[in-house]
Amino acid sequence: MSFEFQLTDNVMYVKGVGPKRAALLGKLNIFTKYDLLKHYPRAYENHSSLTKIEDIIAGETVLLVGRIFDIKAREARGLTIINAILEDDTDCIRLTWFNQKYLLTKLKNGMRLLIIGKAKYDSRGGLSVNPQSFTILEPNEEPELGITPIYPSTTALSQQVLRTAIKNLLASMPPLKEILPQEILDAQNLIPLDEAARTIHFPKDFMALDAARRRLAFEELFLIQCGLMWIKKQTQDERLGISHKKNSALVKATLEKLPFELTGDQKKVFRAVSKDMESKLPMRRLIQGDVGSGKTAVAMLALVKTVENGLQGAFMAPTEILAVQHYEKFSKLLNGLGIRVGLLSAKVTRSKKSREEIYHQIAAQELDIVIGTHALIQEGVQFARLGLVVTDEQHRFGVAQRSTLEKKSEVVPDMLVMTATPIPRTMTLTVYGDLDVSLIKELPPGRKPIKTEAKNIRGRKKVYEFVRAEILAGRQAYVVCPLIEHSESEQLADIESAEEIFEMLSAGIFKGIPCALLHGKMKPRDKDEIMEKFRDGETKLLVSTTVIEVGVDVPNASVMVIEHAERFGLAQLHQLRGRVGRGAAKSYCILISDSKADIAKERLEILESTSDGFKLAEEDLKLRGPGQFFGEAQHGLPDLKIADVFRDLDILIQARDAAEKFITDDNNLAYFANLRQNLALAYGDKFSQIIAN
Repeated sequence: MSFEFQLTDNVMYVKGVGPKRAALLGKLNIFTKYDLLKHYPRAYENHSSLTKIEDIIAGETVLLVGRIFDIKAREARGLTIINAILEDDTDCIRLTWFNQKYLLTKLKNGMRLLIIGKAKYDSRGGLSVNPQSFTILEPNEEPELGITPIYPSTTALSQQVLRTAIKNLLASMPPLKEILPQEILDAQNLIPLDEAARTIHFPKDFMALDAARRRLAFEELFLIQCGLMWIKKQTQDERLGISHKKNSALVKATLEKLPFELTGDQKKVFRAVSKDMESKLPMRRLIQGDVGSGKTAVAMLALVKTVENGLQGAFMAPTEILAVQHYEKFSKLLNGLGIRVGLLSAKVTRSKKSREEIYHQIAAQELDIVIGTHALIQEGVQFARLGLVVTDEQHRFGVAQRSTLEKKSEVVPDMLVMTATPIPRTMTLTVYGDLDVSLIKELPPGRKPIKTEAKNIRGRKKVYEFVRAEILAGRQAYVVCPLIEHSESEQLADIESAEEIFEMLSAGIFKGIPCALLHGKMKPRDKDEIMEKFRDGETKLLVSTTVIEVGVDVPNASVMVIEHAERFGLAQLHQLRGRVGRGAAKSYCILISDSKADIAKERLEILESTSDGFKLAEEDLKLRGPGQFFGEAQHGLPDLKIADVFRDLDILIQARDAAEKFITDDNNLAYFANLRQNLALAYGDKFSQIIAN
């Protein structure tokens, strides 16, 4: 969107918002008028006509208006059940909510509600309604009928407040200037931007909504594809890389020193990497492979290849403890080959003397391979001749940091990116548009399967009795939770946090057993210390958030329990599961859930039935859409706000084709400056700066 001053203004200046509501909107990452405009509905409800209570038929979804009374709550089979009576001028009916305890503070006798829900017969044989959503009406307020947007929100921000704020914004907003070239609008049969931006919030019918959504999804994917292709075009057109020689004695000696033979997939991927490195163009390759598939071995061989060519290699890991683990493995395997391996991390550079010493060794090419964390991209680090950069777990870094590391040498280094996050091909088109992709699907022989079981929360006691028995038999265990601390939001109010679970377990069934709590809000030094104690076997039970998704090898850990497993995506659950099954003992992953939703049960059943990460990732996209896959897969690129890569695969392919033609046509270079401005407004400076260079 163009740089209209209204859109870059603080959201507090929207009529009806003000400073207090602006602070609440900030919790939804809405800070400007533009952010509010792009706060798209998560769903729509057809509120075209009201149903009288006397006319309700079982099985139908109905829209009701009435007053509630007789609000009661009870506990049954581990559920919190809230009942109330809704009355209109024709009759009354029972309302039932499950596991939404926060409603007791929100609902008051005598309130007028607009409710949408499904009617059914209850256990008593009478009709009742399970509300899908509701709106609190003022005493004399008439409900608005039509298609009603439902927005992502918090307890403190009602749907009515959000709808009113967005209506006021649209009313005050001048027509939006078009972003896309007219020839693309015509070729794709897209409606104008201003029409789409208004219709997506308040459509007159579902046909208009579909046209608006397609227009905005195409634009979102087109902009991102242009950015990624611009990176690739700059690399290919303007920046010659290093042409490595064929693999020779040092690579062969390293292969002989490996304690295992490479799998077929590893050999195939290393051949592709070698071919890239021998080309004059800089290598930009992504290696995808499940946890334990052997990506690091391929990366090590590529680093040895660059050293054999008289160059240096850099290997960037997401955490200090993982960097140390790689450093120890590389040092052991490459010992005796004359390859000098160094470690650069926050701990190493804490003292000025050690920092200056290793900076000098890197600049003077006294180190051949440097393994480190984000410390590798700090100011002051300069390589003499950097030939290859490897980033491990790319979704922890991102395009911006990758670009910074590339500039640590006068020559343009090759770039190898590794991720254990299985990303379906449909996603790699979008997320890694500037990279070539290789897959390692074949696991090394001897890797034991992990027995995965889904359990209802009522069986939690038996689960932890089993975990205790494993620990007493000499093993270790993880417990993973979705939240760090208790949340007051209505969606998460009944989810126990890592802190709560840790208190419950360490003071209960695991009392006397060394337990520890690990989460992302801790200082890096504290996190590393906790993980080191777990790796060394001092801690037997580690209660953690997903911070351990990318962690060290702890072969003695044989059990992982994942609390509220329905809160995680399938790909993420698979990633977490990969933390166990790394040793000789039989390993288990137990998924605890109290969700009654069919989709949640289906997802966990899929996880029980397969260990193929790529199949799981495809299923995840089918079941829940990509969500914030951008954030998970390549931090630094924008989250998708409206496009759904699985559902919109046809739009993605069209947007990619259009972007490719647009970027490769030199006549469009002047217009691309306008696109960069829009990328900056939409996604912040980080992504747009990369493509501006």
